[in-house]
Amino acid sequence: MTSDFESPAAESADIHARVREAAAARDLDIEIRERPAARSLFEAAELLGIPPEGIVKTLVVKRSDDTYLFALVPGGRSISWAKLRAVVGVNKLRLPEADLALAATGYERGTIVPIGSTTEWPVFADETIVGQRIAMGAGTHGYSLFVDADDLIAAYGATVADISVPEQPRD
Repeated sequence: MTSDFESPAAESADIHARVREAAAARDLDIEIRERPAARSLFEAAELLGIPPEGIVKTLVVKRSDDTYLFALVPGGRSISWAKLRAVVGVNKLRLPEADLALAATGYERGTIVPIGSTTEWPVFADETIVGQRIAMGAGTHGYSLFVDADDLIAAYGATVADISVPEQPRD
């Protein structure tokens, strides 16, 4: 008897295979590591043994024409919408709803990575990640992907620019 239900471990394995195949197709050397859940950026960085700015968020951003782009922003920083709009050359950008982000990338929020996305969208990388080995989403919860930022930028023809600002402390 077959089932339409796929276990979380099998689903993670399938997604990681997709990520690894996409990385290999671009000659990208990646490492996918399982990691425990963290309650904050600083805790996650400590668990991974890297500085907080070494954790890079991949944000999928929706344009007004219903196309998307990826913005790579390091830990401790947030997208500067004004800067990103200027670099992209548009007046309107926004974060899409979770279901649209999943449809655009094949990944749930919190796991998004340009590598292996179901659609290849343009990549915009914050200039502060250049020259670093970074950790980012790996396509599934509970895992991080490590890659040299310069190799990722080159492999995806990413636009490197100042697209972020320091995060404001939360009360």
